[in-house]
Amino acid sequence: MARSVVFAGGLVVLPLTAGCDGGGSEPAGKGRQSATAAPVVSALEAQVVAPAKVEVIAGLTGCEVKIRTEAAELREGVCHTGDGDYLITTFPEERFKETWLDTISMYQGTYLVGSRWVVSAQPKALEEFRGTLGGTIVHHSGVGPSAASSP
Repeated sequence: MARSVVFAGGLVVLPLTAGCDGGGSEPAGKGRQSATAAPVVSALEAQVVAPAKVEVIAGLTGCEVKIRTEAAELREGVCHTGDGDYLITTFPEERFKETWLDTISMYQGTYLVGSRWVVSAQPKALEEFRGTLGGTIVHHSGVGPSAASSP
């Protein structure tokens, strides 16, 4: 079931990352100049496509990040703000992100997921970040017994 949720989430993210032009109703390629001319990119378009780099995503969300994990499969940084803390995780390849999402699906949480990056924060903050970063909000309900159940 977790794989189907991740797969379905990927299907939702794919059109957003492949053809999103930042809120317009036309496909991303429409209204652009020919291939020989430099492409026209509005400020809104530049904001919506966040790069897969912890420091840049942190800057777009308004924080100075502290890197806490540097590994071949991922980089993770933590942002401390007055409104709460949040994590930014980036991946060198999409497959590492998919493995990470599959692994964390057993835990309850809400995440903003983009192309090779994930932001873990309170849902209200994720809604705000989505306006700047793009991506898809994913909810995991976790698995196993709840705290209220008895053995």
